[in-house]
Amino acid sequence: MTHPIELIIDEPVPGSFVWRLFETDANGTNPTVLRSAFDPADSYEAALASGQRALRSEIRNIAAGAH
Repeated sequence: MTHPIELIIDEPVPGSFVWRLFETDANGTNPTVLRSAFDPADSYEAALASGQRALRSEIRNIAAGAH
């Protein structure tokens, strides 16, 4: 069964960017926050890079649990 994960970058305050990973059910509905940034980043690019690292970490954790 697959649970898609989506990376979202938000700018809640101008110049302050945060990432969040959302996981959905197998149908791609009912998103819940899986992980989120502890501190905001100063740029979209920095938040994206940090969020991508977190996403890769989650993918590795899922793959390790499947074996």
